[in-house]
Amino acid sequence: MTKTKAPANNQYHHGDLYQSLLTAAVDMISEGGVATLSMRKLADKVGVSRTAPYHHFKDKNELLCAIAEQGFTHQETTAGRLRQQVAGQSLRQQFEVYVSSYISFAHENSEQYDLMFGREIWKNGSPTANLKTVSRQSFQRWLEWIELLQQQGIMPDQDSALRVAQVSWATLHGLCRLLNDGIYTDTSNLSEMTQSAVNMLLKSDQ
Repeated sequence: MTKTKAPANNQYHHGDLYQSLLTAAVDMISEGGVATLSMRKLADKVGVSRTAPYHHFKDKNELLCAIAEQGFTHQETTAGRLRQQVAGQSLRQQFEVYVSSYISFAHENSEQYDLMFGREIWKNGSPTANLKTVSRQSFQRWLEWIELLQQQGIMPDQDSALRVAQVSWATLHGLCRLLNDGIYTDTSNLSEMTQSAVNMLLKSDQ
């Protein structure tokens, strides 16, 4: 996902402040991590009063939840666009594209991805109702993928679709975490690792 820069001081249009703050916040955590983000610093970056962000976000936790929520939205939008581009290909090839887009998004937006699934919100913070909704929708789409692949005989079906969805997603998430945490440093192998993940999840004879 291409990151957009926040507007220069006082250059946002009235009514766009929410998105301007969100865009600036994403840029800030991408550059320095969540620890560098504060409501005061965010206001300074966008060029508004230090009370202005509180008109849109009750506190930092709510701001972080909004960043995570936007991440889910962008991730699904990107995946949906790619699926449309390969709609004429086999279901296995479409799945490969989906998995690749998931891993690429996580790697290219590591700080935002960490918020989407990390303890900063889910354990140490308090996820908002909207964030809970979009995160569940995201997993539901993954579950629908697994159900379809099992129905078409492309993925093993000795276990329920729900259990396979949980474990297969954990596999992808683990790979993303190892990349984002710097354990896997040679990203030139990313495409091969992605292919290996797909091969592991799907039947070899398909």
